[in-house]
Amino acid sequence: MKKFMDQDFLLMNETAKLLYHKHAKVMPICDFHCHLSAQEIAEDKHYNNITELWLGGDHYKWRVLRTNGIAEEFITGEKPAYEKFMKWAQTVPEAIGNPIYHWTHLELQRYFKIDETLSPLTAEMVWEKCNAQLESGEITARSLIKNSNVKVICTTDDPLDSLEFHRAIAADESFDVKVLPTFRPDKAINIELGWFVDWIASFEGIIGKPILQLQDLTHHLVKRIEWFHENGCVISDHALDIVQYQEATYEEANNIFIKGLKKESLTDEDMKKYKGYMLRFFGREYARLGWSMQVHIGALRNNSTRMLKELGADTGFDSIHDGLVAKDLSNLLDSLDVTNELPKTILYCLNPRDNEVLATMLGNFQGGGIPGKLQFGSGWWFNDQKDGMERQMEALSQLGLISRFVGMVTDSRSFLSYTRHEYFRRILCNKIGTWVENGEYPPDLEYLGQIVENICYNNAMKYFNLVNKSAAN
Repeated sequence: MKKFMDQDFLLMNETAKLLYHKHAKVMPICDFHCHLSAQEIAEDKHYNNITELWLGGDHYKWRVLRTNGIAEEFITGEKPAYEKFMKWAQTVPEAIGNPIYHWTHLELQRYFKIDETLSPLTAEMVWEKCNAQLESGEITARSLIKNSNVKVICTTDDPLDSLEFHRAIAADESFDVKVLPTFRPDKAINIELGWFVDWIASFEGIIGKPILQLQDLTHHLVKRIEWFHENGCVISDHALDIVQYQEATYEEANNIFIKGLKKESLTDEDMKKYKGYMLRFFGREYARLGWSMQVHIGALRNNSTRMLKELGADTGFDSIHDGLVAKDLSNLLDSLDVTNELPKTILYCLNPRDNEVLATMLGNFQGGGIPGKLQFGSGWWFNDQKDGMERQMEALSQLGLISRFVGMVTDSRSFLSYTRHEYFRRILCNKIGTWVENGEYPPDLEYLGQIVENICYNNAMKYFNLVNKSAAN
């Protein structure tokens, strides 16, 4: 019987152990997609207790708590922090087979030096030890980043963000981690959603001018893109829950935009044409500036109307969508590629059914002398667990080049989530080690070590043109 989560956790053969301990473990982190708060980093947030740090905004944990029958008042409600923590301690032992069980104990081990498992029996001890370290001030937002060997963080930001906290971080010579914005213009694209008109009104308030035509919107979006670029942005992000694309002229897209401003009903064709026009507009701008475009496909969001009204969006009531993606996605990419204006692009899918769809889509648009110009993004959201990561790696390696993979992201709102990079790296090394041990790849450990180091860090730094911008290089 193997020891629980020891130094060789998830490493099932000698090659895997060597690759992890000698190569993967020591590599820095480029976390190029997350939802951390730039303000909390700028202000080096201190935490009142482990509940605030651990459970404050982590909807992965919220879902597990609800599934265990814990009342909402102990999750997002007003119950005392201690009582919420005790409900979490009660729930963790039930999470056998769930990656949250591993993440929980990696976080305890790495950040709090606690090797005991969390349960009702150990809860009081864990509460006291964690809080003592938090109260001492030794664990803060910045210390968690630095102690995780993070060199680059790319947050996720609305085009209207002032970027004041990114600018404050950049000006702070005492903190040498690059914290860069990511341009996320979903609210300019999702014309059918209720917040579209309010978002346009907010944009008008910032620019001091009315937005009456689509050309007004795109003109000022170009200025926002350039503002982000001036502040270090190298990546955009688009949530295409459903991939919708249809060719449209400016006149057609503008008429649909005006309908949207008037809150008139829109047809499926309207949405495909407007979104297609806007995605092509954005793609061209990203290509012009040398950015990379992330596309997250396949979420079915805010399924519980009751809980959406009670708690708002992004509170743990999302799931996997089963819509078809291939044809419209191909048409979108081709519409940019045909004029050689397709930016470097990372495709993520939430439905693992689509792994091979995306992995084969990449090969249609590679080229330009850029290694891995199109990327198959790491196992995302419901797939950032062992099985999901392995399936993504298997599809990518069999249908593309895993050696050019840009690797893992936390996609998280929690400063404790950097252990997900460790989780990924262990799974990666075990995957490669298994191929070697099975005689499927020669045991050239020096070359294999370089592949592992590249996937963990180097590929991403080169892909996003960050090599000369990072304090680590």
